[in-house]
Amino acid sequence: MSAAPHPAGSLHATLAHASRILETDPSLAAEQAADILRRDPRQPLALLLLGAAQRRCGEAAAALEVLRRLCNEQPDMPPAWLELAGLLAESGQPAEADAAYARYLRSAGRDPELRAAAAALNANDVPQAEVLLRARLSRHPTDVAALRMLAEVCARLTRHREACTLLERCLALWPGFDAARYNYASVLNREGRAAQAQAQCRHLRATAPEDPGYLTLEAAISANLGNYDDAVVAYESVLARYPRQPRLWMSYGHALKTLARIPQSIAAYRQALQMQPTLGEAYWSLANLKTFRFSDADVLAMRQALERTDLTDEDRLHFEFALGKALEDARSFEPSFVHYAAGNALRRKAHGYDPQANASFVRRSKQLFTPEFFADRAGAGAEADDPIFIVGLPRAGSTLIEQILASHSRIEGTMELPDLPRIARELAAPGDDEEEGAFLKRVAGLGRDELRALGERYLADTRIMRKTDAPRFIDKMPNNFWYIGLIRLILPNALIIDARRHPLACCFSCFKQHFARGQWFTYGLEDLGLYYRDYVELLAHYDEVLPGQVVRVCYEDLIGHPEHYIRGLLERCGLPFEAQCLSFHENNRAVRTASAEQVRQPIFRDGVDQWRHYEPWLGPLKSALGDVLSTYPRVPEFR
Repeated sequence: MSAAPHPAGSLHATLAHASRILETDPSLAAEQAADILRRDPRQPLALLLLGAAQRRCGEAAAALEVLRRLCNEQPDMPPAWLELAGLLAESGQPAEADAAYARYLRSAGRDPELRAAAAALNANDVPQAEVLLRARLSRHPTDVAALRMLAEVCARLTRHREACTLLERCLALWPGFDAARYNYASVLNREGRAAQAQAQCRHLRATAPEDPGYLTLEAAISANLGNYDDAVVAYESVLARYPRQPRLWMSYGHALKTLARIPQSIAAYRQALQMQPTLGEAYWSLANLKTFRFSDADVLAMRQALERTDLTDEDRLHFEFALGKALEDARSFEPSFVHYAAGNALRRKAHGYDPQANASFVRRSKQLFTPEFFADRAGAGAEADDPIFIVGLPRAGSTLIEQILASHSRIEGTMELPDLPRIARELAAPGDDEEEGAFLKRVAGLGRDELRALGERYLADTRIMRKTDAPRFIDKMPNNFWYIGLIRLILPNALIIDARRHPLACCFSCFKQHFARGQWFTYGLEDLGLYYRDYVELLAHYDEVLPGQVVRVCYEDLIGHPEHYIRGLLERCGLPFEAQCLSFHENNRAVRTASAEQVRQPIFRDGVDQWRHYEPWLGPLKSALGDVLSTYPRVPEFR
């Protein structure tokens, strides 16, 4: 005689109660699940609850028996496979756990909650996807599919630290989840942690050495590590087998450009455009060579592309910037400005920017970093004098200074290193809405040992970027001027060079430059003026509290009297003059910035006054700059 089934209402209530107490009272949850099963031995949700409760009570053998039975009877039930996979992993059965996790992923596509979250992600409704996934994980905290999807949400929102944490949790649960490991390596690479990304990529390539996705990721990581020859080899390996990949051809062109292989770089960009004529970024990549000149046919193609109604905003803004450059070269300055402004407007629409945050950071920095503050910490930090920081705004001549100094036998040029900004971000309290303010509060409380450890960490983390035995190396991240106070505390013997350029020349050069990421202040003339003003005010403060410790080099002075200023810079580095520093343009070292082609030519003055062609439209920039413009190169008084 079969047991009488539970009334529907009673069954649902018992299941709901058992689910709620599963984590806090698994024994009682097991009793309630067993009670249901006495009446209905094949009830799948009760079997799932019983196995899960037994697992939490440490009854691994009994839980395995129940969960294996459930998975055999209900092969399309995702939570059953997930619970079984976790139990197998805990029981030291990694191969079986991998198989169970794989079955979970295959069945998870039919889960209505995960399908809804995936649909939101596909529609780029990131907030809705986050709500759905967090709700899912509150009930199923070990759901590896949901963890990976939430990590993608965080990556799209540039919350890379949180994305890394989620993917680390995912891989701790299922080390064989290669898709999550690929995501993890990608996020690490974007976060500037290329050495860690490389280790993850090697793990992936050990399992699938010829996978084109892994090879492409390896190429991108190699480039971020400064190993451009390796990057080129990796791109060529993939393209040999998968030649119909326009974006891959474009990435290949970037690597070739960095190695000064310009004809091959142009050919790679042209190959990308032949396959995908609407790929605006490839046109911008040609324009970004700076010395490249578009043909009339190129200009016509770009105009026709902009007339299309199916062009994405991302492609459109690249066409706008590229056409602006083509018309500038043709001396059609007013229509050139119109296209630059249109590209900036599209970029600005996609990324919010608050200029008041910078002003607040300057004010807080001036309050914290006083002469007394530095005096109290004298002698702290790492003693090494290896780093040479070149700071300032982008397009201010920092690449030229780097190229000059890197031509010296005892100085190595690296690139714009992400390490110092990452240290600053990590010092900020996680989740603090005022991250910069949190960073300053944390710096104020650091002791001598902590300051020294941070300096040593910076030196250790950047070691992988140094390819020679030169005793000095250059970190050319321009935005490091925000962290001069931190540099002085953790690396007191480092040299800091402020690369400065005429405000209108520098800011307008930024306005017509489409940056791959970051530099959100460059997409509006008023924002640019306010940013430059904040920069000048902050540096003026450090001139006062750290007199003579930041070396200022004005671009106009450097190109007007190069030998005088080159000798002065080398003297500040404690190094003898070397003639090759004057012939820096003959140095074919890898250069990654927008000025790569310009610094491979002798010094020229053509770009000094280029902004004057656009002066009629620079009113908002001039107003925002105020007396910073009228007093340049002197600095006005700031209250």
